[in-house]
Amino acid sequence: MKFIHAADIHLDSPLSGLSAYDDAPTDLLRTATRDAFSNLVTEAVDEAVDFLIIAGDLYDGNWKDYNTGVFFSREMGRLNAAGIPVFLVFGNHDAESEMTKKLSLPPNVFAFPSNHAVTHRLEHLKVALHGQSFKHAATTDNLAIDYPVPVEGWLNVGVLHTALEGHAAHASYAPCAMAELLAKDYDYWALGHVHEHAVLHTEPWVVFPGNLQGRHIRETGARGAVLVTVEDERIVSVDRIFTDVLRWHRLEVDVSAAGDLASVVQAVSRDFSTLLETEHEGRPMAVRVVLTGRTSAHGDLFGCEAQLRAEILALSASMAGERAWIEKVRVETTPALDAAAILRRADAVADLQLLLDEAPSDTALLAALAEELLLLAGRTPHELADTLPQIKAIRNGEVGSIIESVVPGLIAHLIKAG
Repeated sequence: MKFIHAADIHLDSPLSGLSAYDDAPTDLLRTATRDAFSNLVTEAVDEAVDFLIIAGDLYDGNWKDYNTGVFFSREMGRLNAAGIPVFLVFGNHDAESEMTKKLSLPPNVFAFPSNHAVTHRLEHLKVALHGQSFKHAATTDNLAIDYPVPVEGWLNVGVLHTALEGHAAHASYAPCAMAELLAKDYDYWALGHVHEHAVLHTEPWVVFPGNLQGRHIRETGARGAVLVTVEDERIVSVDRIFTDVLRWHRLEVDVSAAGDLASVVQAVSRDFSTLLETEHEGRPMAVRVVLTGRTSAHGDLFGCEAQLRAEILALSASMAGERAWIEKVRVETTPALDAAAILRRADAVADLQLLLDEAPSDTALLAALAEELLLLAGRTPHELADTLPQIKAIRNGEVGSIIESVVPGLIAHLIKAG
């Protein structure tokens, strides 16, 4: 017997910030969650699984129109034709209170109720599925403690959307402790809400499958679901299956040895080539390139982010064609000389360093800068501004922090130019 456990599908989830990039593969990104879900259904049919579990956040809040629901019903029709039932709980993104637009569920789809936990029995398989949906998005009650007792002699599966314990990066919805799950004496806990794949316990199994498709740079790496295989009423394997159609990567490149912009690009070329070899499946990639290290090239990179990104875009186009999109290039290098070493130079640059060190505490200067910079921030398109931390800092009146971040690059640039 086999079943698939998936979660956090977020059908038709909006992908924010795309309009800020003229070269973004918008068509691919816009349909990514649908395409990943179709891949999941195809896997279920090809593997001839006995059922599919969706542990919450099938949707991403209320639909803009009914097309999202129609698409889901069409995919469920494919499973229905293959005789595959689907069991789902609704989570914080698709709780009852969030879904004002609804369509009747297809006949092969069973949604667990939100008022209390129930057990659904598959008599021919001797499988008992226990679950409860969210009624409200901000469900902070511990739902797990009221889940039913296991059915003796059957395979018992708990389906729960939860932050569990120790996942501070995710909102603490339906929190519970690992000990509470283990005390239920189920064979498998099919969890959702945490977007990273994690097997937290075996015998019994406690599993987050991760989301089906990474939607932004904070969701890097392979994404998909898990295939659970049962023999003689025992779970013998829990294997990942990958459904993502585009994969996000954060490529950190150490440019400590680079002396100028050209050698920085060469270092990126080397590491980018390695990334392409690693991702040998040919899946499209969205890549953020992050330059790190203490380097004498820091001054060359100051204020040259646009040129640097153009160089790396050209590099990507020549090496990967349309397979890779450079989402952003971040310069997180530090200068070869620190402030103390610069002050020991006792020259004009050292005098400027001393002056700029005092600038973040100069109230008159900060006020004048804030007034000028607010005019600039006001002319910045809202969607682009949301992607720029400097614009947010200006709007929050944090001009001093901008000066502190700019000074090392400016000084390094002057030293390099001199």
